[in-house]
Amino acid sequence: MEVTSFLRLFFFLLLGVILFGHSWFPSNKGDSVSLDCSLNKPWCTSKNRIQAKSGLVLETLEDPKPIDHHTKSPLHPLDPLTLQEFNKVRTILSSYKPFISSFPAIHSVSLDEPDKSIVLNWKKGDPLPPRKAFVIAYLEAQSHLLTLDLESSEITNHEIKHGSGYPALTFEDMASATKAPLKNPEFIEIITGRGVKLSDLTCAPLSTGWYGESEEGRRLVKLTCFSNEGTVNFYMRPIEGLIVTVDVDAGEVLKISHTGRGIPIAAATDTDYRHSAQSKPDEMVKPLNPISIEQPKGPSFSIEDGHIVKWANWEFHLKPDPRAGVIISRAMVHDSETGQTRSVMYKGFTSELFVPYMDPSDAWYFKTYMDAGEYGMGVTAMSLIPLNDCPRHAHYMDGVFAAVDGKPYVQSNMVCLFERYAGDIGWRHSETPYSGMEVREARPKVTLVARMAASVGNYDYIVDWEFQTDGLIRIKVGLSGMLLVKGTPLENLNQVCSEAERDAMTGTLVSENLIGVVHDHFVTFYLDMDIDGEDNSFVKVHMEKEEILPGESPRKSYWKVKREVGQTEKDAQVKLKLYDPSEFHVVNHGKKSRLGNPAGYKVVPGGTAASLLDHHDPPQLRASFTNNQIWVTPYNKSEQWAGGLLVWQSKGEDTLSVWSERNRPIDNKDIVLWYTLGFHHIPCQEDFPIMPTVSASFDLKPVNFFEKNPILRAPPNVEKDLPFCRATSST
Repeated sequence: MEVTSFLRLFFFLLLGVILFGHSWFPSNKGDSVSLDCSLNKPWCTSKNRIQAKSGLVLETLEDPKPIDHHTKSPLHPLDPLTLQEFNKVRTILSSYKPFISSFPAIHSVSLDEPDKSIVLNWKKGDPLPPRKAFVIAYLEAQSHLLTLDLESSEITNHEIKHGSGYPALTFEDMASATKAPLKNPEFIEIITGRGVKLSDLTCAPLSTGWYGESEEGRRLVKLTCFSNEGTVNFYMRPIEGLIVTVDVDAGEVLKISHTGRGIPIAAATDTDYRHSAQSKPDEMVKPLNPISIEQPKGPSFSIEDGHIVKWANWEFHLKPDPRAGVIISRAMVHDSETGQTRSVMYKGFTSELFVPYMDPSDAWYFKTYMDAGEYGMGVTAMSLIPLNDCPRHAHYMDGVFAAVDGKPYVQSNMVCLFERYAGDIGWRHSETPYSGMEVREARPKVTLVARMAASVGNYDYIVDWEFQTDGLIRIKVGLSGMLLVKGTPLENLNQVCSEAERDAMTGTLVSENLIGVVHDHFVTFYLDMDIDGEDNSFVKVHMEKEEILPGESPRKSYWKVKREVGQTEKDAQVKLKLYDPSEFHVVNHGKKSRLGNPAGYKVVPGGTAASLLDHHDPPQLRASFTNNQIWVTPYNKSEQWAGGLLVWQSKGEDTLSVWSERNRPIDNKDIVLWYTLGFHHIPCQEDFPIMPTVSASFDLKPVNFFEKNPILRAPPNVEKDLPFCRATSST
């Protein structure tokens, strides 16, 4: 959900258009220090450090020259649209006959990617395939889907989308919704009656889900409101029980529900999470010394042509996206045994997020958000904060998106790319003395991370794509930000008279007058795996218990492996079961190792929380893609968004589960793997006033893909290669 205040909204709209600024680097407070650098390395001398009275400030390497988006040109078939191309899209639409008298609201403009076969056959130096744009627009209560040929300046396809669902909310939609109640006397009377000044009011335009025919035919949002008096963390000061239903297009209030009379607004005390607002640190807790990964020769990765990332044995295409946030394409790994660069994944991205809250009351039942399809992971991704979101030596990438009028704007520093070393071990072995051998071998694990962070209202989603030299890809999601809390008269659980009353609470008392409502987060990923080519198969590798007949062995049981190749989509609908374990492989039966094993990758599950909602519950109908943790579908360019193309107020007619019911063949086909990370969140006091990040991940791990350990030849670290800088007291 995207939250905005009446006054702040227009500032952010303007900021979003003009934002293309410089990164800032906070200094560390402390005593003045000097540097003592061993090995006399140039990178570790005073010219690369800045001395300040407030303490030691570490200067980053010289920033690369900012990208001039006005002159940037696409160099790869999958490169995102450029500033010039966005402007051309607007020009074409402006002269398009159906839009001449009334220009539509632009909800999304993105590259209409060339057919997969064209991209796979393209080589650097070849002419680019024709550049096309895909536009989702809204005009006169209709959703328009258009494909534009940017070379011929023609619109090659125009479809008016029928059925349920609307394009994602725009900032203008939210502005219209938040302004509407200010003209409503009943609303103003309620706000002032609750003791809140209009100047201290912040309201959140929330997507409504779908709950029956009465909500059809109009684009609706429900406003929930807060008092921001005395704090920037207005989320902790809800005006409980007040819900305003607004017709976005008409800009008018349809209904006001006010069930929170008598529920106090929580105090602002201790809710401000900014560093400047914190009291003196606890003197009993020693603060951490600054920590940083130094790279004396600079990062090991390179960015070619703006979007091609090369690092160690990996190569892939990276681009920001308004809906998915970030897209990884053409992920390939170099095989040192064969000398070949081999395909692993054609395309991977965050397809949808489903966040249902578990409170059936009038003010809460509809809070079941689809954050990617209703708000957009990319358009809500603010600039990353150097040295905090991303370490020194990170490379930053901007997003270029379209505003509602079709004009482009730059989302600066939206994605970062960096190497990570946290003391992890790549592999190791030591021989114990009884073997008679003196062997101690270990290798450090250094990885490459592509990161973005979306601030979708109160929640922040940190999405990492982490590449390892052993061929593994780890996809990790971190959750931070603020809880969505419910106002309550309770200040202490001693006021609850019985266990039954406590069990009836829909969350945890996290502070005086605040309940953190229990909820879920489901993050579904689209993974077009191309293991050594497009023709792949999905294999369930079952682990089955075997009983041993009496007299055969001192053992009574063991388990063995049974492989089952999925023939159709229903064979690949997987609900994970702890006591019925399996591995899940994507393999290429046409590519065998020297030992005869098919080359493959397996999904290693993590974050395995599953939805507990009834399958016929309206929010679960829309989010039926979370009914299973794993799905496999045949590749179809039009099937990318697990919740459907148009999600806002959809009924769930166009989802992953609907497609999969066709039960199409998947054996030895171009297939797509879908995996859902799940979180059950029972809030606790430590989540107040802002949550420490909680994370979960899953892996894509090679299985019989390489002939042997692919990092066997990796060299160990040695002291002479690692200069050491230490701070000493200044004289």
